[in-house]
Amino acid sequence: MPRASARLELIPPYLFAEISRIKREAIAAGHDVIDLGIGDPDIPTPASVIDALADAARNPATHRYDESPKGWEPFLEAAANFYHREFGVQLDPATEIGQVIGSKEGLAHLAWAYLDPGDVAIVPNPGYPVSAIHARMAGADLYETELNSKNAYMPDLSEIPTEIAKRAKLFHVCYPGNPTGRPATPGFYQDLIRFCREYDILAVGDMAYANVCFDGWKNPTLLQMEGAKDVAIEFHSLSKIFNMTGWRLGFTAGNPDAVNTLQKLKSNIDSKAFPAVAEAGAYALNHVSNQATLDIYQRRRDALVDGLRSIGWQVERPVASLYVWAPVPNPNMTSAEFAKALLEKAHVLCIPGNGYGTAGEGYVRFSLTLLGDQNGERFAEAVRRIAASGLIAAPVA
Repeated sequence: MPRASARLELIPPYLFAEISRIKREAIAAGHDVIDLGIGDPDIPTPASVIDALADAARNPATHRYDESPKGWEPFLEAAANFYHREFGVQLDPATEIGQVIGSKEGLAHLAWAYLDPGDVAIVPNPGYPVSAIHARMAGADLYETELNSKNAYMPDLSEIPTEIAKRAKLFHVCYPGNPTGRPATPGFYQDLIRFCREYDILAVGDMAYANVCFDGWKNPTLLQMEGAKDVAIEFHSLSKIFNMTGWRLGFTAGNPDAVNTLQKLKSNIDSKAFPAVAEAGAYALNHVSNQATLDIYQRRRDALVDGLRSIGWQVERPVASLYVWAPVPNPNMTSAEFAKALLEKAHVLCIPGNGYGTAGEGYVRFSLTLLGDQNGERFAEAVRRIAASGLIAAPVA
């Protein structure tokens, strides 16, 4: 067989192979593993969305190619209505919105649409790795903005060298953050827009968790800021807000040239989603509230955070996203060592923070999705096991 492309060698090795091996062995030995790793909603897609899919699938018009320039038109219109309703911004579905096969696909292809060798992509560290991986494969250089508690998990724009800013084409941000769960402020977004306008950079907002919010908190968006449409594009996903990860459906919103550039590439790669899926997505955006699911996530968050605090592990309570970003409670262990020990001793799976970048070292990520949990009882069981594991330095009675 011929050798695979050299660009595939730029993809880092699978960090979690050892943890996956231990998980398989624990399950094979009959242990009950509480998997708080992947952020995949465990609650079914709302029944009305499934009914909408069935109805659309019976329509022969959905059985052929979607030959629209940017996506199934009812879906684009629904996305515009949804965005205006949720965030108060009016978008033109004909020019400022495009359909993607999930935000992951859109973010990956954006790199190929914009980056050439010698260009720079500015990416967060820690951060969702897809944008960085595809920037590398496209031949671009990376500049990582370190996110930490000192800068409230927002990039310090003043630290970015001028020569980097002049070479940069894309500036990636993700809020609420994956893996940190932290939000951005309107003030940061305003500064980012000014920065990107000054250096002719496209600001890229990964907003897969924009509507996964707790305690009545509302997430700000890039496009709410004055002048954002001149320099910004956002990626939104139906995966997390409507429990539709397997459906692979999302949308871009923002600068018309950026939306068009991405769609020009995509028109030569894919033929869009099954139109019936897009029709069902339009129904979800127009008619469905997933507040019941968010209420379950909030109860799980409280069970996990309050429980960990009660045993001496001080973690912050996120106001959004599906994740709890927790500092490793043992100073003598790395993120990977702690995650491995937690799986071996407590049969609780979490993700080592350094899987999201070097700045994630010293943290682990817990997901609030867990198949079989109803109201946080499995999260309470996870806390009980962690307390019994002896891995917390100074448990509190």
